[in-house]
Amino acid sequence: MKIITWNVNSVRSVEKKGELQSLDKKEKPDILLLQETRGNIEQFSSYLANNPEYDQYYHSAEKKGYAGTGIWIKKEFVMMCKNVKFNTEVPHLPNSDEGRVSHVSFFFEGNNYDVLSIYFPNGGKSKKAWNDKLVFFDKILDYMNKLRDDKHIVIVGGDMNVAHTEIDLSNPKANDGKIGFHPDERAWFSRVIENGWCDVWRSLNTNVTEVYSWWSSITKARNRNVGWRLDYFFLDKKLLENTMNVKYLNQQFGSDHCPLRMEIKI
Repeated sequence: MKIITWNVNSVRSVEKKGELQSLDKKEKPDILLLQETRGNIEQFSSYLANNPEYDQYYHSAEKKGYAGTGIWIKKEFVMMCKNVKFNTEVPHLPNSDEGRVSHVSFFFEGNNYDVLSIYFPNGGKSKKAWNDKLVFFDKILDYMNKLRDDKHIVIVGGDMNVAHTEIDLSNPKANDGKIGFHPDERAWFSRVIENGWCDVWRSLNTNVTEVYSWWSSITKARNRNVGWRLDYFFLDKKLLENTMNVKYLNQQFGSDHCPLRMEIKI
């Protein structure tokens, strides 16, 4: 199964530029996870909402043009699965009106699967927003653990809005303690790993540096590769050996983030 996660920074914009179509044509993912879709389904074209090749699910924010997530699944793949369901609820999750979680579950070849597309809050707007971000982190980890405890295979992808270690951003000293590289955020990321999950790309590229997934468009930082690694796949570390071809597609344009691709044997 080939799965790609991408913060598109407006799905309508990336479609208008032709970049979403370009990714689809080149990569042909079985599952595509989208974050920051920033729209409602009634605003979407037939390509985005009634695609002949994909079943498409969206969780939009109540606020127009804000946040939102989505999941596309190849119709051919869906036909091989049973009990395909779309869910957006995570218990006690703050920011529940912002469309930050899309969750598809299905049964395939004797196993229950849960695939989640998550757009984590930035947390920089206010003290409440910061506290909500930390609660959001904890509730997502609780949910991941519960699904795994239920003997499900869990795949989490998305924009986590945090760089874990110093090699995950260009200027760690200048950003130490700031939103996105704050000790509390990084401690949560470490708890994820302590709970038996793995950051798939980093687990396979332990000491690789200067690989990022977000660059400031304001400063044209992508041209200089001054970036942050904010987009991830999380898997139970026992499943790491089933993964291959995990790569940041940094030549894919259309957003201030680049996609992350993973293939996993199922």
